[in-house]
Amino acid sequence: MLERFLLGFPGQSVSPELRDLLAAGLAGVAIYPRNFRSLPELLDLTAAIKRAAGRPVLIGIDQEGGTKFSLGEPFTSWPSPAELGRLTDPSLVERAALAMVRELLAAGVNLNFAPMLDLAINANSPVTSGRSFGSDPRHVAQMGCAVLRGFLAAGVLPCAKHFPGHGDAAVDPHLDLPRFDGTRERLLARELVPFAAAIDAGVPLIMTAHILLPQIDSVSPASLSPELLETILRTQLAFEGVVLADDLGMGAIARHYGNSESVVKTLQAGTDIAMLCHDWTLVAPALEAVAQATSGGQIDPRSAAKAHAGIERLRKRLCEIDAKTLPPPSVIGCPEHRALAAEIRARIGEAMN
Repeated sequence: MLERFLLGFPGQSVSPELRDLLAAGLAGVAIYPRNFRSLPELLDLTAAIKRAAGRPVLIGIDQEGGTKFSLGEPFTSWPSPAELGRLTDPSLVERAALAMVRELLAAGVNLNFAPMLDLAINANSPVTSGRSFGSDPRHVAQMGCAVLRGFLAAGVLPCAKHFPGHGDAAVDPHLDLPRFDGTRERLLARELVPFAAAIDAGVPLIMTAHILLPQIDSVSPASLSPELLETILRTQLAFEGVVLADDLGMGAIARHYGNSESVVKTLQAGTDIAMLCHDWTLVAPALEAVAQATSGGQIDPRSAAKAHAGIERLRKRLCEIDAKTLPPPSVIGCPEHRALAAEIRARIGEAMN
């Protein structure tokens, strides 16, 4: 049951409670700037997480580039996706992605919550501003797949987000539930084009969006919707990887559902791993709710078996990553990577003139 959760946690160390969860089979953890104050602390933390788990474990972080969801010094400062989207050369984006995640590997991280494939359609969107490769679906698909190739070549697991895209919504899901009135036909022609390309390129994880699409499911947001997850993502787009529900503690979900209710609903809808990242008090009740729903037959055993198989495939990939000689910490912020970032910024400047 613990393999169905990826958790954020407070503090700069592995608490006894988190250590027990990791040892009992927790799928993984998400690390945020609150969890470390220096590179040595981050190195110590990722090593402690791996020791506590004693098995392959997902260690995820947000490193998109730019300033909103990226790592500061001593990590290399990379252009944002919005800046990269001004380029016409995907090979430059692929080189940046590979260098970016070599630094993550050196820090003990094996999962990057990127690339973001939402289209930049609404100028007032707090989600896509600075974080989207652009508004053209095929261009976003091209750039997103370049990022995927770089990540996979380096050996870090990418996670495409936020399915099915935030479309023309302007509400921040951290605060409340966005709504997008696009039809199924509109989604297939625009918002889902980058996700379909990422699936064809072999993306192993997709993170879902907390957004209501009443033309498709008038009751449940995408992250809790069997129609979006099973019918569209699994059947129509033929995604066979792991579905990851974005933090269920966000206002988009928390203001409309009880915590335990939303966790059970997302697993019932087809999510493989649910995230709870910013409120540790939600964890114990969520774990209990899933345990009761599982024993009471509210979660389909066949669905649970499929999720387990997908998570096991991920763990095999983590074993392959762990078996490699990882880059040394000295690659973090190294002159070669900083020079590449400067070269790319110069090319972006040329593209804007």
